[in-house]
Parts: sequence; structure tokens; C-alpha cells
Amino acid sequence: MKTITEKILDGIKLTLETGERINLDLSEAAGLTGSGNGQGGRTYFDDAFAALRYANPFRMGARQVKVAGSSAMFVAKTGNAANQTNPWGYAINANSGTPNTNTTIWQLPTRVITAQLPIRTAVMSDVNYLNETIVEDLMLEFAAIEAASMASNNDQAGSTTTATGATDGLRGLNYYAGTSGSAAAYGSSGTAITNGLHTLRTVGHSSASVDLETLMDMAGALPPQYWNLPGTAWHMHPSYITALRKYAHNGTTGPYSLVETGELGEGPAVNIMGFPVIPNPYLDATGTAGNFPVYLANWPQFMTIADVEEMSIQAMEETAPGFITLYAEKRMVSTVRNPFAGVRLIET
Repeated sequence: MKTITEKILDGIKLTLETGERINLDLSEAAGLTGSGNGQGGRTYFDDAFAALRYANPFRMGARQVKVAGSSAMFVAKTGNAANQTNPWGYAINANSGTPNTNTTIWQLPTRVITAQLPIRTAVMSDVNYLNETIVEDLMLEFAAIEAASMASNNDQAGSTTTATGATDGLRGLNYYAGTSGSAAAYGSSGTAITNGLHTLRTVGHSSASVDLETLMDMAGALPPQYWNLPGTAWHMHPSYITALRKYAHNGTTGPYSLVETGELGEGPAVNIMGFPVIPNPYLDATGTAGNFPVYLANWPQFMTIADVEEMSIQAMEETAPGFITLYAEKRMVSTVRNPFAGVRLIET
């Protein structure tokens, strides 16, 4: 079936050749049955759009690198290079006492996110801006999938977190070791999938309430060398932010954070102790013991996201009669790089 433009061009060509008046029938049926509401002609389709998804907030601060290959290895220097007993003077103390320089390593395989989208060819011919909308929304969908896996996936178990990838997913922050009062430490060294499971500094908090004092304790638990670095920020579940806005210290009238200190400033959440607050709906919500609704970290030091340089999007025609299937694939890996650069809150 010819389009309106093709019909007009054919008519112009014909009248130039014959010199006769040409009447054109510009009525056009849509590729979708029922279009035109039974009156003939094409239904007007406004530009397609997709509701906005919340992209990956961890990418707002985490260190991001490009990798090639099926795995990535991370190496950290541990121990002291200087003689801590007496580092002053010119004496050489090689290979004895302290210095005690060492390294710890861990290796993680890259993980893949895939999507298949079968679309009727009639829809693609009728709906405006559909292709661009699908690709744009797919990128945001992938971002949401990776964020959920980075927050709450257990890559050590095949059945407990299948929605976020399980053993095929990323290593979630919530599944690093650490209970209330635990100190930060590197995990075991090696190339197995069980290596690199660090222990995170964790501050306990009663799940029955939200209070600003616990956040002060978290800030106090973050080593001060990370305080003034660019990229130090809070990540909080939105429900924790709203509860904090309502918090009244010692039952006094009005929110403690606004009336008594003015700490947060204007907007949904701006600063706490000078650190910006990033709403992160992929963290656990408040109200249940064992949840992790808040992290404070210098994110460039604390977390690394490594993306494989190639991403595939391919259109495959006629995989089913009348359909085009879009296949998309991206590969990546993420890890806590420096467990000393972050602190989290656990509800008890």
C-alpha cells in the first residue's frame, strides 16, 4: 500500500507526462486494524513515550571504568611500608619487622543483562517515535535492573535473590558481611567467586524510629580522611528521607532537622553534615529489622562499576510472522573496592 507522499509524487509525475488534471485519493488505512474509528483514514498517533524510570543512582558517585574480557581483577595494597617502630632517619630495615607490605586481590566475572522485545511491524509503521522511545526506555530499564542488583543481590546463592540475578547477578552491597558495630575489613584474597567478600563498617539503629543522631554516629564512623573528598555522599531510601523530615527530637514541636538545626535546607534532601543526600529507592525501605536503608561513603573510593565496552542492540525481522524482535545485551561488573571508605546503617 502506497503512502500519501508516494501517491502525491506519482500524481505529479503523471500530470507532467499527460498534462491532464489528476484526482488523488489520499485516504489511507492504518496498519493497525480498527484505526480510523470505522470512518476510514488514518488515526493520528501522538509521539510515543514511556514513563520515566529511576536510573541507577550508584553511578552518580561510584568510580566507573571500561573493561574488556570476561572478568575483572581488583588489587588493594595492605600493610605499612614504613617502619612503624621508628620511621625516622636513614637506616635501612628491608624485609624485617614492619615494613609489612602486602596485597589482597579478588576477581569477579562480568555479568550480562539481556532483553528481547517482539513488536508488531504494523505498530512500528503507525506509531510515531516508537523506535526511539523503546531504545531510550530500554536503557533506563537496564539501569534500574543493574541498580537493584548492585543493592540487594546475593551472588553466592542461586535461589534467594533470583529477581536481581542470584549467581548470575552482581554482588549486592547488602550482602557484604557486617552487623551492628562491625569494623571494616578486606575479604579473603584469591580468584574464586567467594573471595573479595569484604566486611563493611555497620552502625545499628532501632527499626521502630528514625533519628538524626544515628546519622551523626554514621558520620563519626566514616574515617575523617574521606570527609572532604569529592564524591562523599549519603544514599538513602526515599521513605527514610521523608521520615527524617518528620522527625521531632525528644518530642519537641516540629521537625528536629528543620526547626532546630536547619540541617537539610530546602528541597527533598540537600545536606546532612555537609554531605549531599541522594535518594536511592533500590536500598531497603525502613521499618524492618535487618534492612540497610542508608549508606554514607566516598563513592569513588568505595564502589567501582566496570562496564564492558561493547553493548549490542539488534533487530531481527520475521522471527514470528508480522513481528520484529529487538535483542539487547550489556555486560558489567561491580564491587566494593575499598571497604574502609563507606559506612552503612542496619535496622535492629
